[in-house]
Amino acid sequence: MLKLLQTLCCLDGVSGGEDAVRNYIRTQAEPYADSIMEDVMGNLIIFKKGKVNTGRTIMLAAHMDEVGLIITDITDDGFLRFACSGGIDSKVLLGTRVRVNENRIPGVIGSRATHLNTAAEEEKLPLVRDMYIDIGAASREEAEKLVQRGDFAAFDSEPRFFGNMLKAKAIDDRIGCAVLLKLLQEGPAVDAWFVFTVQEEQGLRGATAAAYRIKPDIGIVLETTTAADLSFVKGAARCCTVGKGPVMPILDGATLYSPELIRRAYAIAAEKGIPVQTKTIVSGGTDAGIISKTAGGAKMLGIAAPVRYLHTPSSAMAVSDVDAMLALTREILKGVSQ
Repeated sequence: MLKLLQTLCCLDGVSGGEDAVRNYIRTQAEPYADSIMEDVMGNLIIFKKGKVNTGRTIMLAAHMDEVGLIITDITDDGFLRFACSGGIDSKVLLGTRVRVNENRIPGVIGSRATHLNTAAEEEKLPLVRDMYIDIGAASREEAEKLVQRGDFAAFDSEPRFFGNMLKAKAIDDRIGCAVLLKLLQEGPAVDAWFVFTVQEEQGLRGATAAAYRIKPDIGIVLETTTAADLSFVKGAARCCTVGKGPVMPILDGATLYSPELIRRAYAIAAEKGIPVQTKTIVSGGTDAGIISKTAGGAKMLGIAAPVRYLHTPSSAMAVSDVDAMLALTREILKGVSQ
C-alpha cells in the first residue's frame, strides 16, 4: 500500500493535466475491472461486481489531480509567469523547485531580489503575479523551445519517510486513489463504481460529470483533510490529529454528510477496533459537495486522512493512517451489504 502511494505521489497531475496519473491507475485497474471507461472530462470510471448486489448504486470517489501551477506567459528574458491551479498559499512558493510539462523541465520559483524592495514591501509577501519560474533560459526563444503557455508545473518533491510519517507532494488526494485502487484489486463486498475524478481542485468539475452519469444512491469520498495538531495550536483549531485514524467529517464547507451513514461507520469502527476521529471545525470541501446534490442527490460519507502542510511540496501524514483508512473503508463496504 505504501509503495503504491509513493508511486502515485511521484506522478505529476496538476488539475487539468491528470494524464500520467490516469494512465498509471488504468494499467493497474484493468485486470480487475468489469468495465472501465474515460469520460470527456477525463474521469476514470470503473465498475466492479462484488459479492452482493444491494440494489443501490454505490459510488466511491477520489480525485487524481493535485494543486500546482499553469504557465501564463514567457518574458523576453526567458522567465515563466504563472498562475496557481488550485489553492496554494503564496508563502510556500518562493524558492520552491518545480518541473514543467510532461518533459519535467526543472525550474525554481523566484521573485525580485530583496535589496530592490522598499521597507514597506519587505513587510509583505510577494504576490504570485510578482513571481516567476526560472528554467535557466536566456531568452523567450530559448524558453519556448521547452515550454509553452498553458503548460502545467508541479512541485518537484519526492516522497520521504521521517519517523512514522510520510512527506510528499500530492498526498491530496493520491492517498484516496491508492485506497480505491487497493479495494478494487481486492474485490469489494458490494457492487460498486470506483471513480477517479479530475479537476477537484478547480471547483469539483470532474465529479459533477461523473455523478450525472452514475446517479449514485450512496457516495463515499476518500480524501485528505487539514491537520493543525501543532504545539502552539490549541483546542478546536487543531481540527484533527495525525496518527489518530481517519477523519469522518459531519459537515464541511460544501457538504452535510449523512447522519445515518456516519453512525453506522462509527459503530463499525468501534466493533473492528479501527481508530477514527472527526473534524472540530467546519472547513474545506470535497467532491462530496457536488455528488450529494447531483442527479437526484445521494447520501454521502466522507473518509479522510489527516494531513499536515496540505497543498505544499511536503504534505505530511502518518503511515498508520493509511492502513486504518483502507481497513475502515473495506469494513464499511461490508456493512453496506448487510
